[in-house]
Amino acid sequence: MSAMVSAQSVGKSFGALQVLNGVSLEVARGQVACLIGPSGSGKSTFLRCVNHLERINSGRLYVDGELMGYREGGDRLYELSPKQAARQRRDIGMVFQHFNLFPHRTALENIIEAPVQVAGKPKAAAVEQARELLDQVGLADRADHYPAQLSGGQQQRVAIARALAMEPKLMLFDEPTSALDPELVGDVLAVMRRLADDGMTMLVVTHEMGFAREVADQLVFMDAGVVVESGDPREVLANPQHERTQVFLAKLL
Repeated sequence: MSAMVSAQSVGKSFGALQVLNGVSLEVARGQVACLIGPSGSGKSTFLRCVNHLERINSGRLYVDGELMGYREGGDRLYELSPKQAARQRRDIGMVFQHFNLFPHRTALENIIEAPVQVAGKPKAAAVEQARELLDQVGLADRADHYPAQLSGGQQQRVAIARALAMEPKLMLFDEPTSALDPELVGDVLAVMRRLADDGMTMLVVTHEMGFAREVADQLVFMDAGVVVESGDPREVLANPQHERTQVFLAKLL
C-alpha cells in the first residue's frame, strides 16, 4: 500500500514557540489514523500543515506523492502561490471542531457552494450530488434548513457532506465531536465509521478512544510537538509502551 500522507521530520514554529518538532508519520491509502494527546501537543497544527493551511518551517509533507505547499528547486523549497496551494487543497476535505457553515445558506446551499464555484460543476449535478450526500449522512429531510435550525450534530454532518462534495482523496477531522453535546456525538461518529468502511483515507484528531479502538488502523500519541508512540490502536490503548502515553491514557480511560 502506498502512503496517502507522508510526513518527514516536519517542524513548525510560531515565533519562538516550537509547536512541531520533527514529526514523521505515514498513513497508507485507505487507512484511518487517529491522533491523540494533550492540548497543545501539536495535533491540530499538524493537521493544518497537511493541507498547507499552515506553512511548515522544516521537513517535507506529501499527500498522494505530491509535495504540499512547495516545489523543490535543487535543494531549496519554493512556496507555491495561493492559487496553486488552493488547487492542491481541493483534493483534501477538512472538517473542523466548529462547523464553519455559512449561516445565511441552507444545508443544501452550503454543500453545493464549492463544487459549483470552485470546481465548476453544473448546478443541477451539484444539487443532485448534495441530496445524495445529505441522505448518506442521515439528513435528507433537512436540505432546506439553515444552520441555526439544526442541532450541533446535524451541522457537523452537513459539514462532512460539504467536504465530501469535492470528492476528496483524503479527509482531515479536527476534533469533530468535541463541541457537541454527548448524545449527538454518536451520529457524527457513525457517519465517520461508514466513510472508513468505504475506504476513505482519514486523519482524525480526537478524544474518542472507542472510535479510535474500533475504527482506526493506527493510533498516534503526540506530546510537546513530537510523536511519542504509534501503532495498532488496541495495542497502544491496552499496553502503552511509553510512560507519557501511560500517564495520558490513565486519565482518559
